[in-house]
Amino acid sequence: MRAQFVLSEIGVGLRRNLTMTFAVVVSVALSLALFGGSLLMSDQVNTMKGYWYDKVNVSVFLCNKSDAESDPNCAKGAVTEDQKREIEADLKKMSVVDSVVHESQDEAYKHYKEQFGDSPLASSLTPDQMQESYRIKLKDPEKYQVIATAFDGRDGVQSVQDQKGILDNLFELLNGMNWAARAVMALMLVVALMLIVNTVRVSAFSRRRETGIMRLVGASGFYIQAPFIMEAAVAGLIGGGVACAFLVVARYFIIDHGLALSEKLNLINFIGWDAVLAKLPLILATSFLMPALAAFFALRKYLKV
Repeated sequence: MRAQFVLSEIGVGLRRNLTMTFAVVVSVALSLALFGGSLLMSDQVNTMKGYWYDKVNVSVFLCNKSDAESDPNCAKGAVTEDQKREIEADLKKMSVVDSVVHESQDEAYKHYKEQFGDSPLASSLTPDQMQESYRIKLKDPEKYQVIATAFDGRDGVQSVQDQKGILDNLFELLNGMNWAARAVMALMLVVALMLIVNTVRVSAFSRRRETGIMRLVGASGFYIQAPFIMEAAVAGLIGGGVACAFLVVARYFIIDHGLALSEKLNLINFIGWDAVLAKLPLILATSFLMPALAAFFALRKYLKV
């Protein structure tokens, strides 16, 4: 009988404050959708880091004849065959190196034509203007500085370049976007909490006569507060369900279908459904507990029981 009364009071309260309940649902849904989105963005960045850092190469570019005339690092002339053999041998001896691949001037020219064949500059280049290089795969991509220290400034070496630096700039941008999403999420969360507190205050004020009677007949504090707390929790749970649905639909249409980014951007290793589904219970639990706790503390001030 008590459970039936509490449930009936929840329904009455939600219908009586329909506009504010709708506002709570929307604000909770938006804030938790951003919360889930920021968690998934973090997972995506970490997945991309693991995927791309594993493919990172360090490139040791060798001096050619044109570099000898214009580049201070190649002031001693173009790289010699003996220097190339020494550089390759020293690279293969290093414990941080996983593999070493030599790219000749002809191969470098071929790769340049494949990638930038439409560039006006491509028609004026010749293979002898391209740089030979050694492409080094490291066992640990963080150990780039070991290669740079050992070979920067060495005779025959024009420069040492790390592809990880380019990726770091990309990941810093993605992390910045993720923190911006979290800031908006925090703002929406504050708005949602304020709406919940105001909804509980209005509901408690509108039913002050009923709660007064319940207090006079000896009803416990929890029994009086339970309908108000559950109203907020139910509204929040509906918002959490909307947020979960939004994340699932967004993952389906943006990555798998609709935009189909997984097909158009084959170079990106997108997070799977397991990552999305793992976040849904957390969002639902947050959507239930957050409004319930907010209502509980609001009632202690606005509903003297």
